[in-house]
Amino acid sequence: MRAMNTNNLLEQILCGATIALGSLIAATVQAAAPGIVGSTAAGASSFSLSAAPTSITQPDGTVVYAWGYGCAAQPVGFKPTMAGQNCPAAQLPGPTLIVTEGDTVTVTLTNSLPAAAGNTSILFPGFQVTSNGGTPGVLAQEAPNATCGAAPCNTVTYTFTASTPGTHAYYSGTQGDLQIEMGLSGALIVLPLHPVATGGSAGSHCTQLNQDPAKNFHVEGDFRLSTSAYDHPASCYDREYLFQFSEMDGKIHSKTLQQVLADQAKAPGTGCTSPTGCLVVPIEPYTANYFMINGRSMPDDMDPNYAVQYPSQPYNGNPHMHPGELTLLRIIGQGRFQHPFHEHANHVRILARDGNLLVAQNDPKCNSITDPVLYMNCAAPAGPLMFTTTTTPGLAMDGIFYWTGRGLNWDVFGHGFAGDKTPCVPDANGYYTADPTAPNYYEWCGDHTKALEKHPFGQVASGGPATLPDPTIVANGLWYSGSPYLGSEANIRAVGATPLPVVGTSANSPTTEAGYAYMWHSHNEREITTNNIFPGGMMMMMLIDARSFVIDETN
Repeated sequence: MRAMNTNNLLEQILCGATIALGSLIAATVQAAAPGIVGSTAAGASSFSLSAAPTSITQPDGTVVYAWGYGCAAQPVGFKPTMAGQNCPAAQLPGPTLIVTEGDTVTVTLTNSLPAAAGNTSILFPGFQVTSNGGTPGVLAQEAPNATCGAAPCNTVTYTFTASTPGTHAYYSGTQGDLQIEMGLSGALIVLPLHPVATGGSAGSHCTQLNQDPAKNFHVEGDFRLSTSAYDHPASCYDREYLFQFSEMDGKIHSKTLQQVLADQAKAPGTGCTSPTGCLVVPIEPYTANYFMINGRSMPDDMDPNYAVQYPSQPYNGNPHMHPGELTLLRIIGQGRFQHPFHEHANHVRILARDGNLLVAQNDPKCNSITDPVLYMNCAAPAGPLMFTTTTTPGLAMDGIFYWTGRGLNWDVFGHGFAGDKTPCVPDANGYYTADPTAPNYYEWCGDHTKALEKHPFGQVASGGPATLPDPTIVANGLWYSGSPYLGSEANIRAVGATPLPVVGTSANSPTTEAGYAYMWHSHNEREITTNNIFPGGMMMMMLIDARSFVIDETN
């Protein structure tokens, strides 16, 4: 880490923000839950991981020394398929391991950390793990450092049965105060063995993979890992994202690097050989100055997955969704702090914590079932609605988020103008789901044709309560599409002859995307900074996109 004066630092972060946001302008970027698979045979998944040194970058221009889990050998495959996908020897967070419920999971860890770091290991909380090789540690069998002798003396193998579906954390069980801080953590996703799935019926959230009629009509890929998060009908979803929250104290990383380099500079045969390492790095007082989602700080987290400029930070955080979609949020706290993360536009219904479904204790329709697993997959969900999904260190949770526009009390598609005959026939829940090819699929029919504007400039309903600014005398911000209506068709129609912002000058294009941009961010104000510079840290944008806009999550 290098010293910077305040003026130079400010100049660099503003320049970096311009470059990063420029990439958003050039191409729409989405996210998903990318990871690696290790299926070598039915019912078995094997992974070969390493723990190794690396470095990551921050939007203020700082390069931070770190340790990370990575791939000691190329994985069997990646899910979902994305451009530029790769698995380096060390990354932050570690590779997301994707397996199926009931799989026998084998993870072989090679310790490629500097000798001064000592031994290392992996914990898989919630699973019964057996180990082979390595040396006994306090919490887990450990992989010795490379000074142990000839390879593979620096490896250890963990084996467990993936007995519980859902999202789980994994992290170092050795000197966790330092090794987790340095970056040794990752996610394990266990897909249900018997996911809930129906055909391709309109309005269903349990459609078979690649059979969603709305996605198929618009030639939009299906990037779900499964059709449901658990073996429970209430866990079906249409889209998914994985967010891992962590923080870093740059001083700890700098001092660790200094001591590692000093040890490596010693004469041959005189360097560190202790299994506990030779680092004496003060952990307290702890003052985090970098706050990250999936290993990146804003605005870097809105660049593509596997972006070449972040070789050790492959995963982004840039969620998109269509109205009515149930979006599965897989959330893990990987640091030492709680992070009160707020998802604007709706609450999040928590499905499970650490793979444990939250269901009603006494559900009359299921009380005759004596098997606890079968009862859990029958009983009604009972998870709380969360205003902020507060991440606790080491805790994983799964939740459902959705947006429909219900309750806004005006037509978000701008219907109701003279000659408009757009239908909105409500289903049993009040939404228009009869035609998955319609631009207003999943519109809340209670607000259909309700006017927002009293005297509109363009072709939308009139007589509403609001008088909007003249679009010819206002400057639109980066995320504002030019009108309060959803989708490019309604957006262009709403402003009449007023020219929209030039295409390519907005991160929310007025003539192609025109979505609703909601900021998702930590409610701890310090955590939305990067080295005390705002904006940054734990912040990203959720875009609600009209059904006609194709969400492409190949990047």
